[in-house]
Amino acid sequence: MMRTTLLTAAILASSTAIASAEFQFSAYGGWQTAPHSLVTVTGIGAESFNAGWDGRSFEMPPYWGVRGTYWLERFNMPEWGVSVDFTHAKVYADAATFPKTDNWTRFEFSDGINILTVNAMRRFDRWNGFEPYVGVGAGLSIPHVEVTRPEGTTFNYQIGGAAFQAQVGANYYINDWLSVFGEYQFNYAMNNVTLTEGAKLETNIILNAFVAGVSVHF
Repeated sequence: MMRTTLLTAAILASSTAIASAEFQFSAYGGWQTAPHSLVTVTGIGAESFNAGWDGRSFEMPPYWGVRGTYWLERFNMPEWGVSVDFTHAKVYADAATFPKTDNWTRFEFSDGINILTVNAMRRFDRWNGFEPYVGVGAGLSIPHVEVTRPEGTTFNYQIGGAAFQAQVGANYYINDWLSVFGEYQFNYAMNNVTLTEGAKLETNIILNAFVAGVSVHF
């Protein structure tokens, strides 16, 4: 009898702990821009220039992202959370960039400066359905490098280097399990990649985005 009682208590405690945990899955899209960045090529065909970037957020493939967040309710810290965020951003060298190069005809990361980060999240008291939050984290830049120049053509995914992310936004709860949100998102992507002909290309790109999305809470 005592063993059964202890087993039942353990199951109930475990169920309570699981129920107190809150997971949140979010999907978003939006408008993203990037300021100029210095591009340095070393090795074969070495050169250096300032690139201007177009975001083209609503052209295919569009700007989008997904995020999974675990709020630490079971640890009595419901205002804190940990998220994993994947952002598919992109940039295209603008028309003013190409005259600065040595006859490049293509320079873009249009299949993505894909950014994967782990973030610390902080949410604040809900007011009239609105729940503000902030987040900051670090991870990897995974660009799809698309360069065509006289020395060769590069068209592949690579690990570019470290990436850093920060966001500030607010959820609006439609009910206990569904919310919509708006957010400003900042990403800093370090890209040190290898071109097909063996040269190295380095550029660090800042991404500013205003996004909107939907979250499911369970």
